[in-house]
This record gives sequence, structure tokens and C-alpha cells, in this order.
Amino acid sequence: MSRLVVISNRVPVPDKKKAAPAGGLAVALRAALSERGGIWLGWSGNSSGDENPGDLSILEDGNITYALTDLTDRDVEEYYHGFANRVLWPICHYRLDLADYGRKEMTGYFRVNRFFAERLVPMLKPDDTIWVHDYHLIPLASELRQMGVKNRIGFFLHIPLPPADVLFAMPVHEEIIRALAHYDLVGFQTDHDLANFVGALEREGIGRSLGNGRLASFERRFRGGHYPIGIETAAFAGFAERAAHNSMVRRARDSMADRPLIIGVDRLDYSKGLTQRIDAYERFILENPRHQGNVTYLQVTPKSRSEVPEYEAMQRTVAEQAGRVNGALGTVDWVPIRYMNRSVARPVLAGLYRLARVGLVTPMRDGMNLVAKEYVAAQDGENPGVLVLSRFAGAAREMSGALLVNPYDIEGTANAIARAIDMPLDERKARWRQMMDHLLEHDVTRWCDDFLRDLTEEEQAGDHPEPVNWLRSHAQR
Repeated sequence: MSRLVVISNRVPVPDKKKAAPAGGLAVALRAALSERGGIWLGWSGNSSGDENPGDLSILEDGNITYALTDLTDRDVEEYYHGFANRVLWPICHYRLDLADYGRKEMTGYFRVNRFFAERLVPMLKPDDTIWVHDYHLIPLASELRQMGVKNRIGFFLHIPLPPADVLFAMPVHEEIIRALAHYDLVGFQTDHDLANFVGALEREGIGRSLGNGRLASFERRFRGGHYPIGIETAAFAGFAERAAHNSMVRRARDSMADRPLIIGVDRLDYSKGLTQRIDAYERFILENPRHQGNVTYLQVTPKSRSEVPEYEAMQRTVAEQAGRVNGALGTVDWVPIRYMNRSVARPVLAGLYRLARVGLVTPMRDGMNLVAKEYVAAQDGENPGVLVLSRFAGAAREMSGALLVNPYDIEGTANAIARAIDMPLDERKARWRQMMDHLLEHDVTRWCDDFLRDLTEEEQAGDHPEPVNWLRSHAQR
């Protein structure tokens, strides 16, 4: 069996000092790496003004090699804060108004991808299977191909891919699509994302579908597929059950005074629909006076990318909005919104999920949203809560037992909260069972196995992709 080589922007290096387990993605990839042996390479998170970041930092853990590299301050500003998070992120989340394109940042993005490739190539063996993750590293396969790498290379996009009209607003959209064509397999979260990619190829006249997931573009044949990422469902369910006895969770439960708990857990980001969610909760309280003073909404929102101006402004806006609602509706013995602008330990979070009657997951756009899946997995099957889920989250394609909402529709979301709070036990159990069975079958290990099977399948069958001069044949029509 060939080694697996994983490349991601950040690497979750094992830390034996932390009692809480890693998230599902790290668990699945570590399991795949342990089985095959291999390398996980990425940015260390450290930067300096030095134009030479120095040697790779290597950590051996069993038959897994963790390889981390520093970046320069200039690299971080242009590649990470600049093009990745001020161009690709907003555009892929349909926020053209927030995209801030600059040629300098674009150049830095491609330069850092070349730097990652240069660091990786000396470590590769001819039969290694390479798996690249997320929007930070889209050009990596192109850089590796230019350096002579012929290995199987797969790519998985964890965030949404917008339709052509949105994607083409990016000045370098053709370069991004060209870079994706250098992979052997390009994976997306949902069938909608895959359809958007194929539609962009055909709309621009730079590629086409050959059927059965095979695509042709920029003189390359490759494959596209959708692979909805899961969580470590069974393990997380057991973890949540044990976490219910955590002392902090018990104190939180006691402080609720038997009030039903509504919980939202999101990184502070404009894509998460936080301001609309607070508006919907306020509307729910105003239109259902019997719940005033008898329900608690806990919003856990750790800070995120505070170096980017849009995120700093978002932090102020959400805090002010929560304060306004508490000031307008609160009483001496009831705070409508408990707003936490910091991280919560995973054991505590799992226990809070289990306490909550309603999981409120209402992003304006999300590739998948694993909070929705963790909330379902954490529930007590004898008295489960209800998932209220945005139809614009990738998870909505799977979570058929959720109450789907349009987060732009404040009144509709408020009505869904009311329905969730008042839902009879039998209906709650039936909806939860449907979703839990799906999550148990489609967990993160299956996601990992399905992607790697498809990435290596053609090679095993002796059908390595061959170049196709699609551009020339299209021009001759």
C-alpha cells in the first residue's frame, strides 16, 4: 500500500497534554495516515520577518511524519490574510461585496503554494498518494506538476463553490480553475458544489463533463465528485454522554432553572448569519410572550481572523446586537441571550449540545457545517433536541430530520424556533433517529475511505488520466 501524504494550511499536531480529543477530520486523517504510513505537511502558524523561514520542523508519531514550516510575515499577510481570506473566502461564500482583490496578494498566494511544493518534493516517493485540503492550496498540484511530480494528487474543497456568475467575478478565476484541472480528483461537499464547478467549465468554454464523474479541461482528464464530510459519530455520541457529568456542564444546567436551552456555536464570521439569527430569536420572543423569561439562548462565538478588518467590525456588531436585545427584553432574573466571545472546551461543548432543546445552525452559506452533525450526535435518544438548520448549509443535503429555514427570512426562522421548542417528544425522536442513523453510516471515516478509494481507483485499474486538448478541439467547432 502506498504512503499517504496530506497537505493542509494548518496541521493538528498531536498534543498529549490536552485531554480533549481532536475533531473528526484530524481523527480520520490520522487513522488513514497510520494505516498507510505517511506525511502531514503544513504551516506551523509561526511567522517572522526573515525571508528564509528555515528548515522544516519534523515530528515523528508512530509511522506518521508531521512536517511544519514557518512563513514570513509578508507571506502570511499576502497569502493567508490577503488572497485566501479576503478574496477566495468571501467569493466562495457569495459575498462579492467583501472581496478585496489585489495583484500583490494574488502573487503572494501563488508564491506560497510554490514554496509548499518546494518543501514537499524532496520528501516524496514515486508511489505516494497526495491529498491536498482546502482553498488555501488550490494551486499546489499545478506547482508540483511543474516540478515533475507524477503521483496521484487529490484535492478536497471544504467550503462552498459558487455558481459561475459569482465565481467569474474573481479576476483570476481562470487561473484557479486551471489549477484545479491538475488534480486527478477534485472533491466537493455537495452535489450542488460539483454542479457549479462543471457548470463553470462549460459556461466558460474551458471544459466539459465526459460522464461518470470524468471531466476534461486545459488538456487534462480528471475526476470530480461530492463527498459530504462527516464526524466521528459513535465516538462523539459517547463523548457527549460522558460530558453531561462535567462539573461545568452541571453548573450550566443548574443555572438554566429548567428553562429550555437554545444553543448556537459558530466561529465569528460574516458567513454564519449571526446578526440575522439574533433578530430571529428576538422576533420569536416578541411573538411568543409565554416564552419570555422561560427560555435561554446561548451563543458561543470564538473570535476569528481578527487581523482582517471585516471580522473586527463583525465582532463589535454582534456584541452590540446581543446587548441591545438583552437590554430591551431582559429582566432582573432573566437574560435572553448568553453571548460568549471565546472558545469552550470540547467536553463542555458536547455536554451543552446534549442539554439543548434546540440547535440553531443558520449560516448564510456553509460548505457543510459540522456543528449541525455534532449537535445531532450529542443528543439523548430518549429525549432529543431539534435541529433548526439553514437550507444554505451543505448539511441540509443530508439532515432530512431538521427544520430547514431560510436565514434571510427572520419571521420564518422565528416560527421554526417556536415549532422546535414546542415539538412533541414522539416527533423529536423520529426526526432525530432518521438523522442519527444517517450520521452513523456516513461518518468521517467513510468520507475519508470513499475519497481515497476514488483517488486511487483509476491507478489500480491502469487508467491514469491522459491529456486532452479540450481547448483546441473547442476552438475548432
